[in-house]
Amino acid sequence: MEMGLLMFPSPAGSAGMAQLVEGLGLRSLVFADTQCLTPEVWGQLMLAASATERIELGTGVTNPVSRDPAVTASAALGLQVASGGRAVLGIGRGDSSMAKIGKRPASPKHFELYLERLRGYLDGTPVLREGHPSRIEWLEGLDVSPVPIEVAATGPKVIDIAARRADRICFAVGADPDRLTGCIDRARRSAMEAGRDPQTLRLGAYLNCVIHPDREVAREAIRGGLSVFAHFSGFQGMEIESLPEGARAAARHLRENYDMDHHGAAAGAHAQALESDFIHRFGIAGSADEALERFQEIAATGIDFVRIVPGSRDMPAEVAGPSIQAIAQIAQRLSS
Repeated sequence: MEMGLLMFPSPAGSAGMAQLVEGLGLRSLVFADTQCLTPEVWGQLMLAASATERIELGTGVTNPVSRDPAVTASAALGLQVASGGRAVLGIGRGDSSMAKIGKRPASPKHFELYLERLRGYLDGTPVLREGHPSRIEWLEGLDVSPVPIEVAATGPKVIDIAARRADRICFAVGADPDRLTGCIDRARRSAMEAGRDPQTLRLGAYLNCVIHPDREVAREAIRGGLSVFAHFSGFQGMEIESLPEGARAAARHLRENYDMDHHGAAAGAHAQALESDFIHRFGIAGSADEALERFQEIAATGIDFVRIVPGSRDMPAEVAGPSIQAIAQIAQRLSS
């Protein structure tokens, strides 16, 4: 099971952050794409590409509402060329990026159409737009390896769409192996129904993790990041009653009380309201030995890769640094 990080980019720090991740031996780094909270993501990824040689780089995740598929495809292809084939295009329906500009996430129907057009642009084939054939013309004469589309999925509708349209699915459903297994089974079944070989579909998971010898310190540091992904389970239209019993109350609370002004921050009231049992079920917060055991259980589900969210936006640096070091050590043990 490959391991990488999801981080918030910064104009002065993205290149150094990428070098650190590569130096630690992790396999990938994806940057959050929320235009009001982070600088423009594709520019930051270009900086990361110029500073590294090995790690996979991409979006974690971009959206189909504020970005036209031709714009997204052209940016991803530019990164693919600049990085020597290390790009991944992570995309979801849109959450904080939409909320910050007063818009809603894309509907499943719009999302699937977007993915269909995105694939065409990435492959260099004409895409029919309002009766007009459109394609990425600057690709002519270039030998560019395919850019994988990776869909962040929480609910069954998006899992089904991703199984039909994407190269990878990265589940944002927490760290419960039983729930991950259910998502894996659904994705493979949906791929078969769409006439695809399910073994060609790579499957991953977004996991919130903070490692610290004091469990309470770890749980406090993980709250903000954890609340972001738990919030997805509370999206309007999601069937909360289908969630595991321990997650329903938190999903209801986050649907009604999520404060976008404290997006990703542990200090937010919505994050502080998360109970210890939920934090344990949905994330990984504790000692290195506890974390290793949890990751081993997740690897046993058949997950191919994980993208670690290493805490909250406002977590103390003295907690963040050693935790990321410990995560990298666990990654090395799992790959050996």
